[in-house]
Amino acid sequence: MIEAQASARFVRTSAQKAGLVLDQIRGRDVNQALASLRFSRKAIARDVEKVLRSAIANAQQQDGFGGDVERLYVSACYADQGPSQKRVRPAPMGRAFRVVKRTAHLTVHVTERPLAIGAVGEKPARGKATAKPRVKPVGEAPVAKNATA
Repeated sequence: MIEAQASARFVRTSAQKAGLVLDQIRGRDVNQALASLRFSRKAIARDVEKVLRSAIANAQQQDGFGGDVERLYVSACYADQGPSQKRVRPAPMGRAFRVVKRTAHLTVHVTERPLAIGAVGEKPARGKATAKPRVKPVGEAPVAKNATA
């Protein structure tokens, strides 16, 4: 099983904002993850997409890779807090406000899904194993057929 990772350090965003985007792709196949990052409205999604593409390329370069990118999925991704830049903004009456410009370290791990190998002569299981019992909708009373009013 192939595992690879990629990271981007000192990305100019907060780790909390990056974590929101990383939560969307965790556990997905790489093609689904790339598609959701492409159409995300968050600005950090472009940086996460670069890191994901780098992790895919790192997996392809490893010995023993089967060559099928379709089997890769995002096994782990996280954003750690980096160093913050402290700046001073002048305020009225001689005071000053502190501006904190945060950075984050993005890390994405991709892993190859194992092949599902069944026993010889065994048929794959079908989708419906048992029938569901029918349930009456709540609030409806049974109607008598020969009732006269």
